[in-house]
Amino acid sequence: MQRRVSIVLALSLLTGGIAQAQAFSPGPPVGSQVPALQVTDSKGSAASIAELAGQNGLVLVFVRSAKWCPFCQKQMVELREAVAPLAARGYRIAALSYDPAGLLNQFATKWDIAYPLLSDPGSVTIDAWKLRDMRHAPGSFAWGTPYSSIFVISPTGTLKAKFAEEDYKTRPPLSVILTTIDGLANLR
Repeated sequence: MQRRVSIVLALSLLTGGIAQAQAFSPGPPVGSQVPALQVTDSKGSAASIAELAGQNGLVLVFVRSAKWCPFCQKQMVELREAVAPLAARGYRIAALSYDPAGLLNQFATKWDIAYPLLSDPGSVTIDAWKLRDMRHAPGSFAWGTPYSSIFVISPTGTLKAKFAEEDYKTRPPLSVILTTIDGLANLR
């Protein structure tokens, strides 16, 4: 089975266009303003990109569920290791799912996750970003889940790079995200 992955980088400054590995590329296009977040953190407080971002931006990870998706659970736990190297580059990280805030708070406590876990009840933000995985039928427990995606966003909300996976089992390693961010810094 061929893996379909799209890693889209903000190379438009060099090439005048967008580099793309495959046709699969859900969500906003690189270079565009991302839709506003309509989410709460795991404590129930509203969150925005400006509030979540570091000096250089935010790495926003869309996951299917902290409750039932073992691939998402593993990724969210592993992303604890991303906090320090991202902070050294002027970025913060947050993960977003359709799970309720209370469940995300329990997950963060259990796994000692210090970065924000964001709740998108009703998948309002997931839909605004055009990330809903339509392979799940309405009424299914998975209805409302996003494609597994990672977005690198400027503090002002401009999408600088994205990673999107059609196969929910596949997630890019932290090294790829850091290399991409380092490449973006070299474009300045």
